[in-house]
Amino acid sequence: MGQKLRGDVAVPGDSSNPGIPRTTRQSTLGEFLTAMRGRLAPEDVGLRSVGRRRTPGLRRQEVAELAAVSIDWYIRLEQGRVGAPGSAVLDALAEALRLSPVEREYLHLTARGEAPPRPLPDRPEGVSTSLRALLDGMPTLPAYVLDHSFDVLAHNAAATAMFGDGFGHGTGANAALLLFLDGATRRSQLSWEQIARETVGALRANAAKYPDDPRLHAVIARLRAGNRDFATWWDDHTVGERTSGVKRVAHPAAGVLTMAYDVLTAPGSAEQRLVVLTPVGAETEQRLRALVAAHSRRVAGAGVEAVPAG
Repeated sequence: MGQKLRGDVAVPGDSSNPGIPRTTRQSTLGEFLTAMRGRLAPEDVGLRSVGRRRTPGLRRQEVAELAAVSIDWYIRLEQGRVGAPGSAVLDALAEALRLSPVEREYLHLTARGEAPPRPLPDRPEGVSTSLRALLDGMPTLPAYVLDHSFDVLAHNAAATAMFGDGFGHGTGANAALLLFLDGATRRSQLSWEQIARETVGALRANAAKYPDDPRLHAVIARLRAGNRDFATWWDDHTVGERTSGVKRVAHPAAGVLTMAYDVLTAPGSAEQRLVVLTPVGAETEQRLRALVAAHSRRVAGAGVEAVPAG
């Protein structure tokens, strides 16, 4: 059994955050709290500045009052003389010190060795203008943006060419529902089990991050009820994250396409993922280019027909 320092005493069997002495984390926590309160003025947190201050920033007593903790306990916390605070207390300190989401997570990791539950992310109607431009700037590569529930927030014309006009609409508005509940999609995905297992793992990981998200729970409930494979893998507690890989797709017009996929964090949002598909090999590249070109001609032709006679 390993030992862990607590204060000046070695404690057997304490293995949280192994490899980092507790005194190191405690001192780092104290330094972080001191720095965070040092950057704030009383006016920043709705307090009146009373008396002359020898040093800038909030006093320890003011932070304690804002976080609704005792001043003695807070002093000992900064001095590294208390155990790991509870999550609720850390959130109160984060609010009192006006911490950003990244700083709040750092506070939890430093104090407890574990990340905090994340607040529900905003659900924008779409994506940023710059991300939309990035999608459209890849005319020959299918690309789309997913949120943490696998809802399709945006996609480019190449993605429509590859996945069909229904992509992004109806069942196709959610990539996980499309993958598990649409028979044609399942038949076309020759690497279906690989992609499906990755999707289950990613959804379970996201459910742990956002345990109170009704949309995410609705997607998972529908998948559990509608697909036996999903229910089995969900009950196996598969956890993971989709990052990159290679899959084979049987397209009704282009034939079998071997595609690499990369899942990237979208610019400006930690909860949006940009998925980009790139062809593997010259044959697939040629077929994909022909497919995208045919789709472009079809869309252009439809646009011409829609113009009324002058």
